[in-house]
Amino acid sequence: MGRIVVNLDVEMAKRKISLGELAERVGLTQANLSILKTGKARAVRFSTLEAICRELDCQPGDLLEYRDDSAGK
Repeated sequence: MGRIVVNLDVEMAKRKISLGELAERVGLTQANLSILKTGKARAVRFSTLEAICRELDCQPGDLLEYRDDSAGK
């Protein structure tokens, strides 16, 4: 079975931006952005994804990754 992994923390670290600063720039609460960052979000709006990509100057694929947990078994 596979899963989607959120690499938001990696992209934020590359750009040296804090959770609070990014949350303010994209118009989300720190709590909601934290839920996304930790991979606990069950969904993400395209408008939110667009805003994050705009602020971090990245592509959606930089933030989201599919991992096949059954690979190599």
